[in-house]
Amino acid sequence: MAEKSVKPAKRLSSESNSHEGATAGEISALEEAFRKFAVHGDTRATGKEMHGKNWSKLCKDCNIIDGKNVTTTDVDIVFSKIKGKSVRTITFEQFKEALQELSKKRFKDKSDEEALQAMYKLIEGKGPGLTGVTKTVASPTVSRLTDTSKFTGSHKERFDASGKGKGRAGREDLVDNSGYVSGYKHAGTYDHKVQGNK
Repeated sequence: MAEKSVKPAKRLSSESNSHEGATAGEISALEEAFRKFAVHGDTRATGKEMHGKNWSKLCKDCNIIDGKNVTTTDVDIVFSKIKGKSVRTITFEQFKEALQELSKKRFKDKSDEEALQAMYKLIEGKGPGLTGVTKTVASPTVSRLTDTSKFTGSHKERFDASGKGKGRAGREDLVDNSGYVSGYKHAGTYDHKVQGNK
């Protein structure tokens, strides 16, 4: 097991030195697109690794999948081939490897280097599209139903004046049972009661 964790680290470091022949502007635009797609739909994502779902979205949104030379099956096969056996994500270096694999299929009539550059041009400057995403409706009916200041009855107790939910405190009556025996209620009132009689 120790050997497996050492090999990918060596491989990534050797690959990071091998891409220095490309221009820095190209790499940064490509890496920016990679990060945009890597964090799409995941609030905990760092942008350094990409899941298969986001890889497929990148390939669809950037027109890498053309339906003839490159299909969704090809994209999934390349992702599975590039990623490690026990991981579910790919790094930026593995991402470039995957693009190199797909560029050979997508641009068959070009040389390997020209195909890779054409693939980079498809991706650079792009971000995840929001097609098919549900948008909020700004109709008077919806605004009336969601205005917490007009709620009545028990529903009114579930929100504070600003409209923020109170959570459990708004749904249930919480009794203060902080006494030292089960029948003792209203902790801290004994001193007030004793001092009031004097």
